[in-house]
Amino acid sequence: MGKKLSDSEYDDYFKDMKKKTRKKGGGWFRKNWKIVTGSLAVLFIAFAIYIIAGLPSLEELENPKPQLASKVYSIDGELLGQYFIENRIETNIDSLPPFVVNALIATEDRRFYDHWGVDMTRFFTAMVKNIFTFSREGASTITQQLAKNLYRLKGRNENAFETVIRKIREWITAIQIEKNFTKREILELYFNVSYFGRSAYGIESASHIYFNKKAANLSLPEAALFIALLKSPEYYDPIKNKENAFRRRNVVLRNMVNTDLLSEYEYEKLKNQPIVLASEKISGSKSIAPHFMEYVRKYLESIAEKYGYDLYRDGLNIYTTIDYKMQLAANKAAAEHLKDYQQLFDKNWNWNKNRSLLSNFIDRAIRNSEEYKAAETTEERADIYNKLKYDEQFIENVKRVESTIQVGFVAIDPSNGQIKALVGGENQEFGRGLNHVTGIRRQPGSAFKPLIYLTAIENGYYPAYTLLNQKFNYNGWEPDNANFEYSGYMTLREALAFSVNVIAGRMTTSNIAPPSQVARISKSLGINSTISPYPSIALGTSEVTPLEITSAFGTIANRGVHVDPIAVLKIEDRNGILIDQFVPEYREAISPQSAAILTDMMQDVVNYGTGAGVRRYFHRPAAGKTGTTQNFSDAWFIGFTPQLAAGVWVGFDDHRVKFTNWYGQGAKAALPIWARFMEIVYKEQNLPLEYFELPSDITTMEFCKETMDLGDTRLAGENCPVKVTDIINPKNIPALCDIHGGTPRIRREDNRGDTGW
Repeated sequence: MGKKLSDSEYDDYFKDMKKKTRKKGGGWFRKNWKIVTGSLAVLFIAFAIYIIAGLPSLEELENPKPQLASKVYSIDGELLGQYFIENRIETNIDSLPPFVVNALIATEDRRFYDHWGVDMTRFFTAMVKNIFTFSREGASTITQQLAKNLYRLKGRNENAFETVIRKIREWITAIQIEKNFTKREILELYFNVSYFGRSAYGIESASHIYFNKKAANLSLPEAALFIALLKSPEYYDPIKNKENAFRRRNVVLRNMVNTDLLSEYEYEKLKNQPIVLASEKISGSKSIAPHFMEYVRKYLESIAEKYGYDLYRDGLNIYTTIDYKMQLAANKAAAEHLKDYQQLFDKNWNWNKNRSLLSNFIDRAIRNSEEYKAAETTEERADIYNKLKYDEQFIENVKRVESTIQVGFVAIDPSNGQIKALVGGENQEFGRGLNHVTGIRRQPGSAFKPLIYLTAIENGYYPAYTLLNQKFNYNGWEPDNANFEYSGYMTLREALAFSVNVIAGRMTTSNIAPPSQVARISKSLGINSTISPYPSIALGTSEVTPLEITSAFGTIANRGVHVDPIAVLKIEDRNGILIDQFVPEYREAISPQSAAILTDMMQDVVNYGTGAGVRRYFHRPAAGKTGTTQNFSDAWFIGFTPQLAAGVWVGFDDHRVKFTNWYGQGAKAALPIWARFMEIVYKEQNLPLEYFELPSDITTMEFCKETMDLGDTRLAGENCPVKVTDIINPKNIPALCDIHGGTPRIRREDNRGDTGW
């Protein structure tokens, strides 16, 4: 056993132990205080660096660059649409009505002109209220909100730590903004940056989307709605949540009363006014020419690297060739015709007679569905396939899509190639689908025949030249006339007017219009698609785009001078500085004499031939050609006036769906759209009356058409009141008229020495 300690020895022992303990602990801290302090300093610096790393740079603070939508204008100055990541149009604060600013300050930041970016009084007041009332009152100033929106300081799904970090950054940035900008400049930035819902960034964009007007023309209730949307564009959406929007708008108006910016009397007058929007179907990407917008977008993207711009962020001003009123006329003509024609088709089309085709469509639709593509295993795909295969709603939707009549319409100014109107499909609200003007190639059928006749004219043949309208066999090819009717000799003029297949076939199977030459001339006219040089070219068997063939007809209208279609006139940057302007390129494709002769012949197509239906709507000088492909798959009408060339294609996305009988002819399915468009345009725009002109070196001869004795060769005169005007190519010796039974026949003597009737 150890020695027993006395009380005094116990006290001394414990005192000594305390000293040793204190000495030992104190010694550790004294030895390591530098490490502890250094560690804390490192942590603080790392935290500070983390905070600073998320702040905008000095360059960004001094030159803020919000993402701006690039604006697309029509040739007459109307806004067609925009390209954007954020749909934003800049505006100057001086253009805004004063009550817009008053409503903002009264609601969002009443001490805006007194604080330096952060309102500490409001912040602590909000903190106390939030703690003791469990509410969520905000304390962000206008400058803090600007900092958050302008420099994207807020992320999605923030946790508590991230919120604290973001608030610190927001405060620092707000103070820096106040140091760099005046209060007026801060307000202007705020209105240009803020999000108002429905893809609208900035108050100018919002004004166009919600009310179809400029921000300068906003009324006070409309401005109050925009201030209401700042709190929550979704919750206060005036379409989805109309009552919420109405109440919040009135809160904004009441705030103006409370801050003496609006009288009680005015408030009582305004508070019951309903919210009236431009449309109940608001879309941030709405355009009257969506397919044209997409066509231009692809072109601008293709040259973006050359000019170094960002189409979706740089706020470009893009000036196009589209005529706003003509585009509206095209939309109207197409929509009205398709509405009636869809009903007609639906009555005649029978899916029960096309079950195998429907089965094919259903199979394709299932395999292209997002649900099927997202399946990860073979079993899952099989289950989805079997489910959709027997889903009645899914099947009905497939039927509707596949049997929807589509349209491609384009109008061009033939003198300069400018595209004046473009309808790329049945759906006039969405432009990312198939563009049926530029994105399809289809057989033009008889709409291609004018190019056959043009080749003949270039070779010295003329409208009065006759060919036999009888069936023939050329190496196994036997073309039929559409009506299966045949006659004797027929002039080229009449054959084109009535679209006689046999006559066109005789031309391509002889030296009158050799297929290889037709292909070369087609290319010179602006058709870039491959034209197969076979005799069947006479019936339009080579596929072309509607834009190509319309451009080719425009070359004929432009006296043989071709101009490539052009859509963009010039591009400016956000400050109006010219980036580049685009001018058309001209080249002579055919002689003006040949173009004039063919134009004169094509007028008869409209006056009394297959295109005579034009005259039900339109009574100005016009030339054109109908086209119908085999089994009524495609319907065409391409035509022009002295001022405009326009082309229409009507059909279906899948060739296997087609019109079932006569109503699928080009004269019935496509021509009315062309004629209605011309009728509307000429009436509404009061275009002057113009006639097709003949070159001075074209000889016009008039022949007697009354019944006379065989051999009478008098030219038309006082004793011959009925006249037939025909055109003689100056390359040829003028013909003589032989009257036989009232029908003029032309005796030809050409420069090759050939003669014949």
